[in-house]
Amino acid sequence: MTATPLSIETSERDGTRVLTATGEIDLSNISDFAGALSSAETDGSELVVDLSGVQYLDSGAINVLFANADRLRVIANPILMPVLRISGLTEVAPVEATS
Repeated sequence: MTATPLSIETSERDGTRVLTATGEIDLSNISDFAGALSSAETDGSELVVDLSGVQYLDSGAINVLFANADRLRVIANPILMPVLRISGLTEVAPVEATS
């Protein structure tokens, strides 16, 4: 299986830990995404997951977001908002679309 392009970076913005993903998140790279979320140290504070550069995510990515929902705030590409709403993620974690 050929891996789908995905770039993941972690940084600090105004004292908040931010994990930024760019590309597509699917079965070929879900372990990288899950590992990055798990290893993002936040000292108990909120982790911002910036998906504004993600054009596609599959159910595996949604499951990983659900598994970490209690510590996340998600910033999403507007194209992802329907699937994030339908999945119920917006009910368990703060999710906002980029403008």
